[in-house]
Amino acid sequence: MCPIYLLIPNFCCIFAAHLKNHVLIYTIMAKKNLKNENEQTQKKEEALSSVARWLEKNDNRLTWILTGIIVVVLGIVAYNSYVIKPKGAIAADENAKCEMYFMQGDYEKALNGDENDCLGFEEVATQYGFHKEGKLAALYAGICYYELGNYEEAVNYIKKYKAKDLMINPSASQMLGDVYVEMGEYEEAVRSFMAAAKSGNKLIAPMSLKKAGIVYLEMDDKAAAKKVFTTIKTDYRTSQEAADIDKYIAICE
Repeated sequence: MCPIYLLIPNFCCIFAAHLKNHVLIYTIMAKKNLKNENEQTQKKEEALSSVARWLEKNDNRLTWILTGIIVVVLGIVAYNSYVIKPKGAIAADENAKCEMYFMQGDYEKALNGDENDCLGFEEVATQYGFHKEGKLAALYAGICYYELGNYEEAVNYIKKYKAKDLMINPSASQMLGDVYVEMGEYEEAVRSFMAAAKSGNKLIAPMSLKKAGIVYLEMDDKAAAKKVFTTIKTDYRTSQEAADIDKYIAICE
């Protein structure tokens, strides 16, 4: 049997050889990784260099673009501050003058103005239609036309009112339904009443549903009428319209 001390030199040589191989492999891998990192760094530098060259080349163009954007933004701010807001205040004052005649039931003067300083809702809507006060004047004008019996013009003006107000907007839809009823256009009337009801307004919704149900009865559609009347009973049981709703439901049986 070979003594253990004679095997130690051979073992050391073998271990040294293995270690040398591992060091060589790690060295090769490190060089490869370093090469990849250098290539990536070079690509990043080339990309940044390209961007820098593009910026340098288009420096004047960028300046003009940024200047144009700033001018547009400042123009919008100035227009809102010095045109829209002042005209909105003027339109509100003009509406207030017309509202005095409207509250008195003098729809002719409320609509067309007087010989003094009241323009009339129609003129306010024409001059300031781009502003919310002008749109409100259009709604008033539509109501005036309705009261005066000119239903086609009433529809035209009421439709001009567009807003997200939770009270006036559904009221406008309900008013439009009333106009369509007078015109005998029941399908359009129901559509307008149901649009008003979708607002969920505790005052307007049950009122509009009841109007829609009555129109459905006029159209001899008892199933649709019963459905909206039942909605009033279940969803708006504390409303004024719910007080006698059972009578309307019975009619639909």
